[in-house]
Amino acid sequence: PGQLVQAIKRSQGCLVSQQHADGYWVGELEANTTLTSEYILFRHLIGQVDRDREAKIVAYLLSEQLPDGGWALYYGGPSDLSTTIEAYVAMRLAGVAADALPLRLARKRIHALGGLSHARVFTKIFLALFGQFEWRGIPVIPPEIISLPQSFYFNIYEFSSWSRSVIIPLTVIFAKKPLYHLPPGCRHLADELFVEPPGSARYSIKPREKRLSWELAFVLLDGILKASEKYTSPVLRENALRQCEQWILEHQDHTGDWGGIMPAMMNSVLALVFLGYPLDSGPVAKGLEAIERFGIEEGESFRLQSCVSPVWDTVLSVTALADSGMPRTELPMRKALLWLLSKQVRRDGDWSVKNRRGEPGGWSFEFNNDFYPDNDDTAAVLIALHKAGLPDEEKGDAMQLGLRWLLSMQCDDGGWGAFDVNNNKTLINKIPFADLESLLDPSTCDLTGRALELLGLIGFPRSHRIVERAVRFIRQNQEPDGPWYGRWGVNYIYGTCHVLCGLHAVGENMRQPYIRRAVQWLIDHQNADGGWGESCRSYEEPEAYRGVGKSTASQTAWALMGLMAAGIVRHSSVARGVTFLLRTQNAPGTWNEPEFTGTGFPKYFFIKYHMYQHYFPLMALARYYSLTRDS
Repeated sequence: PGQLVQAIKRSQGCLVSQQHADGYWVGELEANTTLTSEYILFRHLIGQVDRDREAKIVAYLLSEQLPDGGWALYYGGPSDLSTTIEAYVAMRLAGVAADALPLRLARKRIHALGGLSHARVFTKIFLALFGQFEWRGIPVIPPEIISLPQSFYFNIYEFSSWSRSVIIPLTVIFAKKPLYHLPPGCRHLADELFVEPPGSARYSIKPREKRLSWELAFVLLDGILKASEKYTSPVLRENALRQCEQWILEHQDHTGDWGGIMPAMMNSVLALVFLGYPLDSGPVAKGLEAIERFGIEEGESFRLQSCVSPVWDTVLSVTALADSGMPRTELPMRKALLWLLSKQVRRDGDWSVKNRRGEPGGWSFEFNNDFYPDNDDTAAVLIALHKAGLPDEEKGDAMQLGLRWLLSMQCDDGGWGAFDVNNNKTLINKIPFADLESLLDPSTCDLTGRALELLGLIGFPRSHRIVERAVRFIRQNQEPDGPWYGRWGVNYIYGTCHVLCGLHAVGENMRQPYIRRAVQWLIDHQNADGGWGESCRSYEEPEAYRGVGKSTASQTAWALMGLMAAGIVRHSSVARGVTFLLRTQNAPGTWNEPEFTGTGFPKYFFIKYHMYQHYFPLMALARYYSLTRDS
């Protein structure tokens, strides 16, 4: 017990030491090198080339290159084709010679992985803008899509929020098809990247399934759309472009951001520039300033974050501190709670298009993202406000507004998605453009579990209709061997933790067979060192990697919290997990975790939240202490 108490105190102190003066926490949101590579391409496209900055990016890219010449999607992962191509192109634009050893190795790896013709759509779009890939090889999304009524299956509000904020500006880029000439020495860059000889084989669009399928039908439709493009009415096209322009302008936050994510921000700036906006015009200048705020410069290195996570990091830090006994009257808690209350979004956003009955009141993930509050952050904030014991006079109407908004976002299937309600038309993920398979935002078990945890904490009974529907959704989506899929964290350990915490909170009988299967799955997947780990490869190869990976602090914490929620406290598996966390805690009071345990797009985009190694282990140790201290 003494060692446990000391570990909790050291972890608390480490966490508090990282709080910003304004009251929030924010750690780096680390991902792969793609967006940093695209930053170089983006700057060339708008004519703002900074050679000193490029040299720092090259240094960063070289530090991330794997021995086989490629670049990975996540720490410890294999080389990824598109990530490697974009790093290669960025370095060539930055002046690195094609015969330099790092690029010779990269080129060899690119060819071994299939070459440019097998790259993802976004990689091909960037190269098309430089004349290094033909537009006929890129699936088309015409700007006229913005005019489709909401009753139409493929209207823009049936795409996920993150897709929508990228696709609208991309339709402008597709329509304009500007051509930017590469610097001397790079003008035949494509020939360095293709495996196939020049010809149509480089640009053919193939369905993911060769048999008769929706993918095949959409590939054929793509060909028809391209063939008919020359017959498009100039009046209709101009009207569609003006609607896209207006949509982009209306969706820019007052700080210059679009959607709080870098792809939307870069593409929106490009779209406005291609529509004739000068770089010093208000929307473009503010957009460029916003992009710069996502950069991290350290000595001779520069990298770009895909997003920033202050609300998320703050609310989970507050929860960890509350779980570990810090009262709300302590200054760190007080400042954090006031900051969180100031971040509530009290205006309509895109969510209101499909959710007519909801009123504003959610929270978003970032500093500024008024158009896209999300259910996960909102539920997490409300949990933190409740656990911290903030009195009603200080909460004001924030709790009620947030709860009403969250309840209005429950989907018809009983679960919750991230940003929209009923965003689940599966055919959309079959179109050729959807090569990341992430154009939708359906209900997920991890988000639904967090929503249930909130509802249980504030007194919703198991018999309540809203709870009943959510539990039914969770039961219908359990894997046969017991765990639940994790959409926003890696992976089945994350999903299972949040479901078990939610079920416990609403008073579900935790001795039921379906819950016992989940508990046994967690116990069976504990590593020999006492911890838990799960590789990002579990999304690509679930049968081989589900619940399998090197032990990490955050994933061990998730497994422990899931087991404790299920009533498994005085069990050797839990004791070994706690011992693992105590043994691996470092001198400053935190844990070392280079692994990526956050998920952006399953299979394609993973995140290392630099704060996960701080607050999740503290939560787990604190809950264990609370459950065992009497003994």
